[in-house]
Amino acid sequence: MSHRRTRSIVVSLGAVALAIAAPIASLHAQVAAGNGFLLGTPDGSLTIRGGWALASAGSDIFSFTTDNLTIDRRDFSSPLIGADLAFRVLSRTDVVFSAAYEAANKRSEFRKFEDNNHQPIGQTTEFVRVPMSVGVKQYLTDRGRSIGQLAWIPAKFSAYVGAGVGTVWYRFRQNGDWIDFSDMSVFSAQLATEGWTVSGNAFVGGEWAMSSRLSLVTEARYDRAHAAVSSNDFSGFGPIDLSGLSTTAGLAVRF
Repeated sequence: MSHRRTRSIVVSLGAVALAIAAPIASLHAQVAAGNGFLLGTPDGSLTIRGGWALASAGSDIFSFTTDNLTIDRRDFSSPLIGADLAFRVLSRTDVVFSAAYEAANKRSEFRKFEDNNHQPIGQTTEFVRVPMSVGVKQYLTDRGRSIGQLAWIPAKFSAYVGAGVGTVWYRFRQNGDWIDFSDMSVFSAQLATEGWTVSGNAFVGGEWAMSSRLSLVTEARYDRAHAAVSSNDFSGFGPIDLSGLSTTAGLAVRF
């Protein structure tokens, strides 16, 4: 998958979020909400969140990279941007569709070797994950209460837990100069593996009501996934570890 396709994934996620947010904003302008309450129980929410994705990086492809190049395991972690679209199915239960984009990029050199001119043998390592899932979010307390037949008042704080299943696209790519250990010559090459695999996740979070429509959301989520390498560039390596723990904060808009 090329940079162009990767950018198209990010643009598509943004376009979906904007397409959903536009009618929500219009609805907010059209529906008269009272002081701290909504006219009617909300049907769902859209959350835009950002934070940090901590990569487990536990497989041998990462161990080989950190042993030979000036990269530490923490360098595979990265910033995260994501979106969650939730639909209310019960008073405390939502079905939620989630997507995120995580990309780490690190410049490195061979730890123990230089070229014939005593210059570093350098390369760049890129690790991208795009998890997408559908799950169930369960609130531990009532997230609001109805007053009369129309008014709905959000709770000041609501905690939730959840789990989901889905898929993740990944790319692990290294571009630069390398050593042929059979004759110790230096050559230039791009090495890459990419593809799709199934994934599962579990999460816990909290929502603080800022108004009848808006909430501040914080969440911790663990994603678990492994994928077989997709090219001969990394033949002999076991499945690549795509798991990790992310912590995020963002804004949720009820609709």
